[in-house]
Amino acid sequence: MYSRTPSGVILNAVPAMSTSRIILGLDPGLETTGYGVLDLTPAGLRVAEAGVIRSAVGRDPADMGDRLKSLYDGVVEVIDQWQPSAIAVEQLYAHVEHPRTSILMAHARGVYFLAAAQRCIPVFSYASTQVKKTVTGHGRASKEQMQYAVMRELNLDKPPEPHDVADALGIALCHIFASGHVVNGARSATFTGVNTKALFGEDE
Repeated sequence: MYSRTPSGVILNAVPAMSTSRIILGLDPGLETTGYGVLDLTPAGLRVAEAGVIRSAVGRDPADMGDRLKSLYDGVVEVIDQWQPSAIAVEQLYAHVEHPRTSILMAHARGVYFLAAAQRCIPVFSYASTQVKKTVTGHGRASKEQMQYAVMRELNLDKPPEPHDVADALGIALCHIFASGHVVNGARSATFTGVNTKALFGEDE
């Protein structure tokens, strides 16, 4: 059984509007996956829901099949509730010193790609440095910097917790800006360093 926990800091969350476009951001992890549902409306950008999906609640960490099913069930519940037009996920990064981490992350990503494909929803991948540079203005921003940048962009009262939630919302934001959308509800690059051109430039 999976555990889906909406974040308590998303204070401006609202139901999706009939004229809106829903973007789901996912920060994949085998044990904990952050998710963020952004509602892109004519009036601006709103947070519909954000939280975490946990696979290891009451389970043996070695029980890979059941853990993957838990993640699948959790993300399917989110997708079926909000019916996003696109899903954005963090791109897989293989670190030579920590290959196991990348392998485990790949398991989670595969589950989400499957769930999206079964519903004909396009999935877009963004490198961690691209997300950070787009949202904060710096490709090597810390997790705390990401949390505060996401808070500013989405006009939240508090930084999203845990960091998995902030990362998921940041990934969704990255997709929105990369897609060239003009967002009335989010603050512009003048204030927070958001820069769509940074997606395609060299990392600082």
